[in-house]
Amino acid sequence: MFRIKGAHFMSATDAASSDPILSMEGIEKAFGGAKALDGARIEVARGEAMALVGQNGAGKSTLIKVLTGVHAKDAGTIGFAGRNVEFASPQQAQRGGISTIYQEINLVPYRSAAENICLGKEPRRFGLIDWRRMNAEAEDILRRFSVEIDVRRPLMSFSTAIQQMVAIARAVSFSARLVIMDEPTSSLDERECEVLFDVIRRLKRDGVSVIFVSHKLDELYQVCERVTVMRDGRTVLVDRLANLDKLQLVAAMLGRDLAAVRAKGATAFSRGGAKIGAEILRAENLKIGRRVRNARLAVRSGEIVGLAGLLGSGRSEVARAIFGADPPDAGKIEIAGKETPIAAPVDAIKRGIGYCSEDRKQDGIVPNMSVGENLTLALLPRLARAGIVDEAKQREIVAKFMVRLGVKAASAEQKIRELSGGNQQKVLLARWLCTNPKLLILDEPTRGIDVGAKGEIQSLIDELAAEGLGVLMISSELEEVVEGADRVFVLREGETAAEFHGEAISEAAIMAVMAHGDEKGGVIAEKSLD
Repeated sequence: MFRIKGAHFMSATDAASSDPILSMEGIEKAFGGAKALDGARIEVARGEAMALVGQNGAGKSTLIKVLTGVHAKDAGTIGFAGRNVEFASPQQAQRGGISTIYQEINLVPYRSAAENICLGKEPRRFGLIDWRRMNAEAEDILRRFSVEIDVRRPLMSFSTAIQQMVAIARAVSFSARLVIMDEPTSSLDERECEVLFDVIRRLKRDGVSVIFVSHKLDELYQVCERVTVMRDGRTVLVDRLANLDKLQLVAAMLGRDLAAVRAKGATAFSRGGAKIGAEILRAENLKIGRRVRNARLAVRSGEIVGLAGLLGSGRSEVARAIFGADPPDAGKIEIAGKETPIAAPVDAIKRGIGYCSEDRKQDGIVPNMSVGENLTLALLPRLARAGIVDEAKQREIVAKFMVRLGVKAASAEQKIRELSGGNQQKVLLARWLCTNPKLLILDEPTRGIDVGAKGEIQSLIDELAAEGLGVLMISSELEEVVEGADRVFVLREGETAAEFHGEAISEAAIMAVMAHGDEKGGVIAEKSLD
């Protein structure tokens, strides 16, 4: 072992050792009866950068939390540095040689950058903190990241990118033998990313292993030797990245057989000559935070528009911007041909836009309220006069939409938390339909519901569009997008990379854009929005 300015690293000789630094086998974890991990496994060699990828709900975060002691595993074995381990907390894992850098910066904003880097291991002199030495050590390690700042200033006074660099510096400053980086580039610009990649390469040369979680495929190929792909709580693929092209990697993440997809060709679903009318929404050149930099799309009445892309491509961010939940930093939104600023959801609702979010439990249902109360939540301003709700009218509307959508409940007074996932989703759809919207945004409308309910909701979406409602549908299931959409926009790393119409819509075409975009990094398959 040797020490470089506040950090311990293995020697280059150690890195040549063939035995893995980490081996997790047969890991099981369930929450409330639902399996989050089902026999998952990962193995990382000494001095190796292992990519860990998968869509939302694949189990990546749970696997990391089991390793670092946030969650206790239900079954399986964990071997680290030649011994079986089961850490009881992240602090114990850190003391054992595993440092984790999370996407959400979990430092102390009111303390200085130096204090954050040295938190829990402050250098002392005569029992007191040696501030001069602590500041010098923090400056030294940040200099390795090409960061020159006044480390005495509060962390909150720096940009998000600098805060992320401080988090990385803190993780590396421990005696780390394995560093886990969960979306570490989410707050970094291109230059800062290159600095980070150089640090990762240096860590590998010094025998430190890295688990690198990222939704950006290009990054994986820059710094990682191998990849572990997870889907539905299982490890479905482990291979050298040199053996996989991006399209194969996307296919593994989505659970699609690449040969079958290529052979199947275009499979766009025809909705029997549905009448598509005038344009009701157009979004151009949207920029939202660091995640979305140039997104565009359009929806016409009676049209189902699919919004496809891998995790992290910016799909949900675009949907939330259109609904006013997170207004865009730049770009324009037009409603019925007129530029219309939408600063908050109330503006969107007034203009006939409804939105069913991706996480219905977190952002959709109010669990302790009844089915009827949840269903009419968005309609309450119209049902109330002088602050008093017209309960007779409310009951009439609830009864009408429960019948129309086939909501299975004991009564309208039943708590919505007691309903199945499919019936909860129907209530959320009814919430917006009773407001008579012109556009309905559906983010993962069939996620987490059974096959029967999924078919019912897909048929309902088709029926609503046939009645003239415009639908913007986000789905990670390509088959759902291909079979249900009249038009598909594909997002790749925050940009609209392609637009497909009618018979041109196919799984193979969409997956190719997700994997590659175009060779120049611009827009491919672009057609007129009209």
